[in-house]
Amino acid sequence: MPAMTFDLFSDTELPPRPPQQIADSAWLLPGFVDTRRAEAIVALLRRLVRQAPLRRLQTRGGHWMSVETASCGRYGWISDRAGYGYSERDPVSGQPWPEMPPLLRQLAQDGARQAGFADFAPDCCLINGYRPGAKMGLHQDRDERDFSQPIVSLSLGLPAIFLWGGLQRSDPVRRIGLMHGDLMVWGGPSRLVYHGVAPLRPGRHPLLGEWRLNLTFRRAR
Repeated sequence: MPAMTFDLFSDTELPPRPPQQIADSAWLLPGFVDTRRAEAIVALLRRLVRQAPLRRLQTRGGHWMSVETASCGRYGWISDRAGYGYSERDPVSGQPWPEMPPLLRQLAQDGARQAGFADFAPDCCLINGYRPGAKMGLHQDRDERDFSQPIVSLSLGLPAIFLWGGLQRSDPVRRIGLMHGDLMVWGGPSRLVYHGVAPLRPGRHPLLGEWRLNLTFRRAR
């Protein structure tokens, strides 16, 4: 899978939106990342995906994900026919994952703190790239060892519909709109909520073109 390429453009600021509590210990922080910081993050991501290119992963059931994935940090999330988990090395290159840039680590910790998780210490940043039509099925993030640590998720680029369910796969699902720069944080009683992303609609974002990037910060080990 070739490395992702995209151009940098200026972006237009949206009016501020207040934080929204989604559930117990789950928050949407709209516009958490402004245009200037988003441009700096995208510049970092361009370098990261040259070291660890985005690729499509295979599920345990043998299907290929529509989302393209890479990681940075001490651990990277991997998926194949053997199952799901974390590895200290990129299975494609055999090399350690790129280090998590301090800017990304600080962003995740600041967001977690605003949502009530003052001691978040991420050691993995999962980078998911969505092209139009790509989606993420309902799932729980349960490959980590310490469920007291939250999940912190940043959206960049094209808008998306985030699917927020319950602790059972059969629970009702809410549809939450996510815009460029929005941050979701969930933990505590909501840590194992089923969630996903509806198929991405076609469009073009001034910073990322026909892409949505999602950075998900976790404490894997």
